[in-house]
Amino acid sequence: MTDRLRAIFCDHLSLIRGKYLPASKIGDDDTRFCRSTFGVHFDRDLLPSPGSMMLEGLPDMELRWHAADIRDSWHAGTKIVLGDLYDQSGSALQVCPRGALKRAIAAWADKGLTPKIGIELEAFAFQRADDGTLVPYDAPGAVVYGTGPTTDPRGFNDAIWDRASALGFNLDMITAEYDAPQFEYTLSFDDALKAVDDIILFRLLAREVALEHGIILSFLPKPIEEAGGSGMHINFSFIDANGNNALSMDGKSGPDHMNDLARGCVAGLVHHHRGLAALVAPTALSYKRLQPASLSGYWRNWGGDHRNVTTRVSAEGGTKSRLEHRMADASANPYIAVAAVLHAALLGVENGYALPAAETGDGFELTDATEGVAADLTGAIADLSADAALGDAVGRMLVDNQLFMREAEVEKTANLDHTALRDFYIPFL
Repeated sequence: MTDRLRAIFCDHLSLIRGKYLPASKIGDDDTRFCRSTFGVHFDRDLLPSPGSMMLEGLPDMELRWHAADIRDSWHAGTKIVLGDLYDQSGSALQVCPRGALKRAIAAWADKGLTPKIGIELEAFAFQRADDGTLVPYDAPGAVVYGTGPTTDPRGFNDAIWDRASALGFNLDMITAEYDAPQFEYTLSFDDALKAVDDIILFRLLAREVALEHGIILSFLPKPIEEAGGSGMHINFSFIDANGNNALSMDGKSGPDHMNDLARGCVAGLVHHHRGLAALVAPTALSYKRLQPASLSGYWRNWGGDHRNVTTRVSAEGGTKSRLEHRMADASANPYIAVAAVLHAALLGVENGYALPAAETGDGFELTDATEGVAADLTGAIADLSADAALGDAVGRMLVDNQLFMREAEVEKTANLDHTALRDFYIPFL
């Protein structure tokens, strides 16, 4: 028996906000929230950010959904739904991240192409010590590509797999990552909106199921100072009007077999490399991950089957042809991150940016690239502010909201050591 509906949205900080509502709301329906939620920071400070209307009476915004989008939840008696946000005039709320992705999808649809997205998430697992501090999950057998009980003694990943599969999530993979206790979660390619809706819901499911096993699953980009970082790799392709993969070049793959669409997309991502950073790696902690020789998307470069470049051209051709952008981390709102990547790629196609040569260095000791992302969030904010074309494409009010909130974040996190910086984002852990 269904007793209630959990109606949610993913906000500007990539936090899930929502309400439990009675079963009578299961259908085409809506509910209201305070619009100034888009001015709330991680430390619960309420700020007059663009679009939040904090100084204009803190009015309502409306979350709307369709019955067809309501799904079974991983909690008994509860359905769950993601909705779209609207202002009091009934217009789409310009700071709504899901709306930003819909605009990006529509821009590609105008070209006769349907974006397909596949996302890879990485996360670290923690436990609470007796004194309440966070300590890494005790997984004594964890190695890269590790599986089995020594990699995950409590079996929380088995529980995530079982619960997600039962609810219709199309899992491609769960495995241990390079650093212990770090894990990777990959969902199958799908239409862009569904793929990102699924990753939002899967991330929430994974954290809540892990918590049932005493595990705090952190998708922060660098929660352990001495360990590597966690990314959110964005893979994408396009389906044309005939149902074919539009990135495919006669069934072949790699940098030597890219068609004009693929070349334009890569050129756009390279051109807007620095501007993208504040949208896809938006926290101060992101720049502890984004470093040279870290397989993190630091360099303004691209290549073939090469994990030390930012934009990777898949070695798989034909129906599996795709591009992978490796800069993002999951402290970014996935709707915003995917929208930004799609818009940067589209700008490359539309503007005919020159495509530099592919990276030939190993990315550790040698690299052809001479430019990376900014050294910190302050620099990334400046780079996004300077990239008017990208900001306008993604959505001016949404980007201005991001810039305002991230500038406040710089002030709030100045001079914090690594542990204190991580703990600033405790609501996201």
